[in-house]
Amino acid sequence: MVELKIQNGSTMYQPCIEDEITWETSRKGVPGKLEFSVVKDEIISFQEGNLVQLMVDNKNVFKGYVFTKKRSSDQIIKVTAYDQLRYLKNKDTQVFENRTASQIIKELAGKFKLLTGAIEDTGYVIATRVEDNKTLMDMIQSALDITLQNRNKMYVLFDDFGAISLKSIDSLKLDVLIEKSTAEDFDYTSSIDSNTYNFIKLAYDNDKTKKREIYEAIDSNNIAAWGLLQYYEKVNQNTNAKAKADGLLKLYNKKTRNLSVSNAIGDIRVRGGCLIPVWLELGDIKVQNYMLVETVKHTFKSNEHYMDITLKGGDFVA
Repeated sequence: MVELKIQNGSTMYQPCIEDEITWETSRKGVPGKLEFSVVKDEIISFQEGNLVQLMVDNKNVFKGYVFTKKRSSDQIIKVTAYDQLRYLKNKDTQVFENRTASQIIKELAGKFKLLTGAIEDTGYVIATRVEDNKTLMDMIQSALDITLQNRNKMYVLFDDFGAISLKSIDSLKLDVLIEKSTAEDFDYTSSIDSNTYNFIKLAYDNDKTKKREIYEAIDSNNIAAWGLLQYYEKVNQNTNAKAKADGLLKLYNKKTRNLSVSNAIGDIRVRGGCLIPVWLELGDIKVQNYMLVETVKHTFKSNEHYMDITLKGGDFVA
């Protein structure tokens, strides 16, 4: 059973919904979005900023706020609501010194009065970051990307029914199997055209010696197979620079694999950043591994629940 509520002040409404409800989440950089159409009657009254909650089979799914109301002549109001991550679009200037990504999230949430839930410790300490005129989301994502590049561990920021949370993808592994019987249609792509590098080159300008130090990590076999695909970056410190180069090679020295699945059987546990098992025969290859959910759109309509998913597989890049 799908239950949607809108709270205006102390009054709670359960509106009559026209057609379908959709809920979308992404792995990074985008707030969760809920869209639905309300039949306007003499009772319901709600405004932008009002609280919206969605529950499915008595389980919490979405908690957010009305941001857009679009009226039509047939007395239908199309509503767009976003979860708390929407407020991370606020811009500011911040300086962070010796902070982990987890600490940055907590610090920004505190300054902007956002509620937090479970925030896993990302561990890696970022020496100095100057974020000038950046969105809070960009600040956080930069810290998470730096952590991924240096620790080869990916974390996902999401809103857990009104609480900003952070978990590693290993903590978001589900048993929701995608196979031929559970997905109506799919499209699979493998590529070395984007975010694939087999030659890592890091440069550090040593102020003491007045020389530029170069740190490299190379896969000669893949250079022979794909040609030379170089990643270049200037680093601010040479501490563990070789280890970082090796880590970047491990992260980027692989094909990217993308899978789009349409009209899969719905499961409310699936959200951007989850790992789900995929078992599909795709012409010349078989996919039999966990894949990372990049985006998912859940559709609830007439007691049906299905989802459209885009996934990246087995190999993860920032």
